[in-house]
Amino acid sequence: MTNHQYKHQLWQNSTSHLPDSTQKLLIHLVHGSVKHKLSWSTPPESVPFDPVLVTLAEGLRETVHPYRFVAKQGFKELLDIPEADQKCIAVLPKLIQPLRAALTHRDDNVFENGLEALSQISATTKDALNIHLKSFLLALAKRRMEKKYRDKVIEVLEDLEQNGGTETLVIIKSKIPTYSSINR
Repeated sequence: MTNHQYKHQLWQNSTSHLPDSTQKLLIHLVHGSVKHKLSWSTPPESVPFDPVLVTLAEGLRETVHPYRFVAKQGFKELLDIPEADQKCIAVLPKLIQPLRAALTHRDDNVFENGLEALSQISATTKDALNIHLKSFLLALAKRRMEKKYRDKVIEVLEDLEQNGGTETLVIIKSKIPTYSSINR
């Protein structure tokens, strides 16, 4: 997906459920002197996760500012709302492919965005993510072999195990036999 297509999809599809006269941008980037932040025209609690969270997950593969920032920060902010667990579980199957694509991307920043997003989804959905774990483990095992990502990948695997329960350890060990449980 090109940058323009992502931008168009984020702004257009996320408001397509609204009448033409009320369609507007859901997210605005507020440039600060040091830090940037997002401004939501609709409170994040009212934003439909399908298609907005799904589109932001697809945007995790972006390599160009401001799209990369909007996708990463918007994804995080939506998962921070109080009822995010139920809303995220409802769209979880649609998030798997974009997350896997981010975790297998050759760009290091995209991979790091994918790692962070996977950890956030695990914290939000808990054991509901278990049925999809095998989709991510091959990419995590591959990057775990790289010295600069070893600790980050192990940290995410530990998050997955802690959030997913005892069943998660069996799933992780089936694809990464050398993984050591946090419960030892």
